[in-house]
Amino acid sequence: MSKQAKTIRPRERDTIIQALSAGVVPRVGLPHIQVGRAKEIAAMLRDIDRIADAGATIRFVIGEYGAGKTFFASVVRLIALERKCVTIHADLSPNRRIQATGGQARALYSEAVNNMATRNKPEGGALQSVVERLVTDAAKEATATGISVEKVIDEKLGAIAQFAGGYDFATVLKAFWRGSDESNEPLKQNAIRWLRGEYSTRTDAKRDLGVRTIIDDENLYDSLKSLACLVRVAGYAGLFVMIDEMANIYKLQSAQGRKQNYEQVLNIVNDALQGNTSGIGFVMCGTPEFLLDTRRGMFSYEALQSRLAENSFAAGGLVDMSGPVIRLQSLTPEDLLVLLGNIRMVFAGGDPAKYLVPDDALTAFMEYCDRKIGAAYFRTPRSTVRSFVQMLSVLEQNPDTRWQDLLEQVPIAPDAPDDVAEAPTDSGDDDELTSLRLKS
Repeated sequence: MSKQAKTIRPRERDTIIQALSAGVVPRVGLPHIQVGRAKEIAAMLRDIDRIADAGATIRFVIGEYGAGKTFFASVVRLIALERKCVTIHADLSPNRRIQATGGQARALYSEAVNNMATRNKPEGGALQSVVERLVTDAAKEATATGISVEKVIDEKLGAIAQFAGGYDFATVLKAFWRGSDESNEPLKQNAIRWLRGEYSTRTDAKRDLGVRTIIDDENLYDSLKSLACLVRVAGYAGLFVMIDEMANIYKLQSAQGRKQNYEQVLNIVNDALQGNTSGIGFVMCGTPEFLLDTRRGMFSYEALQSRLAENSFAAGGLVDMSGPVIRLQSLTPEDLLVLLGNIRMVFAGGDPAKYLVPDDALTAFMEYCDRKIGAAYFRTPRSTVRSFVQMLSVLEQNPDTRWQDLLEQVPIAPDAPDDVAEAPTDSGDDDELTSLRLKS
């Protein structure tokens, strides 16, 4: 398995290895290990182009635990950044939901905006740089036209007024401009705090910024649409919103809570499919149960089921990527072989002369996995990858060890599926969950 040498920086190498050994997605270096998913990525590229063309999209990435949903979403996020989109991302959790009344929706918004990334700041924390770019461009335009900066900002953000709280977005941006112009750092930081959804009371927002609204549970979706308008005015292609661990909705004990969250999801789906909004795309990742279960999942909500039902003609190995749902297909054994080769290259720092194992070890490891856990080793490859990384780590730290002697000692244990854990039974209105498995 020859591969052109490409140097991998030690820090990047160590970050990738550390993440893979823990069974999580590394925040850097994804192109070094990405394999397969060509059709799925091609579909997402079309979505990104649609966002840049002032359109809107939504995708539900569905796959078994360990099938690579988070990894796939991270790769798509990097592509979106390269195509001049702004991305925000967050995981749902008991404390973060799409719809809530106890601050959980605002917590989701705040977490996502704190993770805002651009091509120049891919690690996150890009909100202030985006705002600074917008007000700087407004200042240049004001100088060229002879009108005030605040009036330019109002004109640029005119489209925001259609959203709940949209007018206050412009007011807060003008406050940020005044803070910049007057070297008033507290005023600038208050404006950023408001845009992050960190104000909990309207009284504080009125006192600090002169606005009557805050970003809260009631206007999360409208705030995201306003944010998408803001980033486009700042010169970016659009806003890409990525929400992982959607199974946390399906785990909610309250049937009413699930229904309210699915209603919010339906609003997003309708707007994206009907063209009611622009410059924004959503990627939501979840398990097959989250999608298919007719008692707790999205298919329990009839309107969502009708919109997300798969194409009945896409059977027998045929795929249709035009609908909102992307079901991650199993990695082929060839894909997994390439993946193991990529991991070997990462360990070598991009230098084939430093390979810890030869090509024969890759095929022997796959044969070993096939004997131990069957075909699932490439359908949900997380455990396989983690075990391979652990084997290479042992070889790296014990140079006298032969991979042939070590191979039979490699443990291949199934992961504890925390994102498909059995949902708690509702008090009163739900039977026990009937688990549905995604057809491979």
